[in-house]
Amino acid sequence: MSLRVALADDQVLVREGLKAVLRELAIEVAVEAGDGEALLAALADTPVDVVVSDVRMPGIDGIALVRRLRAAGSPLPVVLLTTFDDSALLLAAVEAGAQGFLLKDAAPEDLRDAIVRAARGEGWLAPVSTDPVRARYAYHDTTPPQETFSEREVAILRLLAGGYSNKEIARTLFLAEGTVKNYVSEILAKLDTRDRTRAVLKAITLRII
Repeated sequence: MSLRVALADDQVLVREGLKAVLRELAIEVAVEAGDGEALLAALADTPVDVVVSDVRMPGIDGIALVRRLRAAGSPLPVVLLTTFDDSALLLAAVEAGAQGFLLKDAAPEDLRDAIVRAARGEGWLAPVSTDPVRARYAYHDTTPPQETFSEREVAILRLLAGGYSNKEIARTLFLAEGTVKNYVSEILAKLDTRDRTRAVLKAITLRII
């Protein structure tokens, strides 16, 4: 799987180190920037598969970068990196719509997996505890579904959790919009919920996503 990423980190040495690691992982850094504003400007001209960004940067930080992308209707996956093992940052990242969140001292294999999974529309929230996220979104009905979920359905659930529309999910997963609509209907039926919000809440509570 040949992937192109956009990399943002305000520390030049850290950015160069990440570029070297990504090069060893056969992942191309097509765009690099020292802050979110510069990265957004560069993305207007250069297509990439995933954004890899530091959480804390001057000006537009990583979480604000995700919010700007989502507000513009962009489903571009974002993996956020941080030096701080802080569940509050994880919660903010999830709420903003990031697909990945991991510490900068993670193993290169974990970084690769996070990028690959994000490109597939999946999520990677590690190694920070996700318990605060689950506590925030606890759903009253904890009855487990009678049917299992396919990898495709889990991927769609994760995108629903990021606030993606059917059209955005279709574009991200290379599906027809009608196909996504059918998947969403099936997910709601399996979770016995009436709408997308309740489906996401229940899926988080039951650790399906």
